[in-house]
Amino acid sequence: MGRGIYLIHPDNQLTELREEPYEYERLLQQLLADHPGVLAGDGSDATHPRRWLLVTREAAVPDALDGAGRWSVDHLFLDQDAVPTLVEVKRSSDTRIRREVVGQMLDYAANAVVYWPPHRIRSTFEARCEARRVDPVQELARVLADGEGPDEFWQQVKTNLQAGRVRLVFVADVIPPELARIVEFLNQQMDPAEVIAIEVRQYVGGGLRTLVPSVIGQTAEAQQRKGVSASGRQWDEASFTEHLRRTGAPAAVDAAGRILRWAQSRNLRIWWGKGQRAGSFVPVFEHGGVGHQLFAVWSSGTIEIYFQWYATKPPFSDEGRRRELLERLNSIPGADINIPLDALRKRPNVPLVAFAADGACDQLLAIFDWFISEVRTTER
Repeated sequence: MGRGIYLIHPDNQLTELREEPYEYERLLQQLLADHPGVLAGDGSDATHPRRWLLVTREAAVPDALDGAGRWSVDHLFLDQDAVPTLVEVKRSSDTRIRREVVGQMLDYAANAVVYWPPHRIRSTFEARCEARRVDPVQELARVLADGEGPDEFWQQVKTNLQAGRVRLVFVADVIPPELARIVEFLNQQMDPAEVIAIEVRQYVGGGLRTLVPSVIGQTAEAQQRKGVSASGRQWDEASFTEHLRRTGAPAAVDAAGRILRWAQSRNLRIWWGKGQRAGSFVPVFEHGGVGHQLFAVWSSGTIEIYFQWYATKPPFSDEGRRRELLERLNSIPGADINIPLDALRKRPNVPLVAFAADGACDQLLAIFDWFISEVRTTER
């Protein structure tokens, strides 16, 4: 029996909870899968607490292109910045936790950043959601920033893997000093990868169980060395316009400006993206306490139509209404848009220059005025 903590009930009764080890390693593994908050998101980043999305347990890690999994990591999570987070769980009584587990995790990370196809991570996540009868779009929405969409998020997963921006997390009931020193050293030396350990101590008594997580390895020196968070830059109108001017045609700059002024004139909320390489803005119409994201305009010169998001909220959750919207967009004179029917649950991109023709941008904005009026008249 270890040290204790004390719970005072509303009637002033006291319950003593004594520290106890986990009986089986799999119990702690299951706790993390069921309650990702145990990973102490506020402990690893107090300014921007991590929100965790479980991709899968026992994630296969290949050692060759298109190879089968040579290893499996206990858990694969993603945070709201799309940083792949590899979690390995050990009990403190397992002697491998002192050194062997470190080499094991470095093997996983070195091969994951090279041989993990982002589309496989996405399909694995969606398969897990399907098995649990959960909508993957809604599940992902729990971690997304306001206005951010799934495709942008999964693209950021790819970018993070290519940059080696991953997080390695060692979890145990007690982190031994040998492992703590290694974790602190690696976290100071590795950039942009992050290495931390999390103790999840368990206290039991009176039919109650309390978990107390704490983060090890986040030294001030390590945080200073790593600098800017993985969340990328915060875009605004000036930086967006400048980037679009450098990457797009003048007609695209004009169209984006007109769209932004239209959104501002309708008092729509504008969400500015945090992409690493390209900026975006998303006009959001608020109705009945629900935000309806209309589309994303990208500084790479495209407008992304959010059919996938429309499908989650009335009235455009009805496929017939989305089809009507698609037909209206395809019928804009001079825009030469041809969005296919199979895009009704996707997020097709249309070049901004498509709206350079006379009246084409006005037609686009009139269609979304209609969209807003249809949402406004929907009874919730």
